[in-house]
Amino acid sequence: MADTITHDLTETLQLPNNNEYYQYLKEDDADETNFIYIINAILSGTARLNVLLPTATILGFTIFAPLLSNDGQCTSLDRWLLGCFLMFLAASCVFFTFTDSFRTAKGRLYYGVATLSGIWTFDAGRKKPCVPSDYRLRWCDLFHAGLSLVAFLAFAGSHGDVVACYYPGIPRKVTNTVPLVVGFVVSVLFVVFPSRRRGIGYPFLLQGEARSSRF
Repeated sequence: MADTITHDLTETLQLPNNNEYYQYLKEDDADETNFIYIINAILSGTARLNVLLPTATILGFTIFAPLLSNDGQCTSLDRWLLGCFLMFLAASCVFFTFTDSFRTAKGRLYYGVATLSGIWTFDAGRKKPCVPSDYRLRWCDLFHAGLSLVAFLAFAGSHGDVVACYYPGIPRKVTNTVPLVVGFVVSVLFVVFPSRRRGIGYPFLLQGEARSSRF
């Protein structure tokens, strides 16, 4: 009787086939990794809006905004110059969204701009990828360009020197809250609809190559 009970308990607690068990563990680990990646991406974008923007744009703004705004003590000329500079940086955000890159058979990296027919490289279009149609301009690129533009405007508009120059009477609570709200919304949209581009200066946060493929 005791042997029968022991045998029944052993069969009940027996683990499944090793291959099935390890496959289950792999799938579980993959789901957990993707979940952690999504959460980190959203939180990083919310906390630091600049991680959603091209590095060159953020670096240029950080260096020249205090100079052009005279540390927030703007004259009429300063406001005009700073406004032109902000428009130039906003245009650069849109431009960098349309840039992409590819590697040749020899492993050399080339950058270019996405067009309706493929990618136009900066060496006058002499180099082309194996499948040019994979790099052509799509409607989703316009969507990502719009997100980048909104993110930059929220980031630049909440900067202390810009606030002091254009709208010094705005409450600090507004300038602190708006970037967080915009950062959260834009981060979620970038994670749900990730960019397939590997453009110039774009943060690795938006380039989930292992988790997405080209259309």
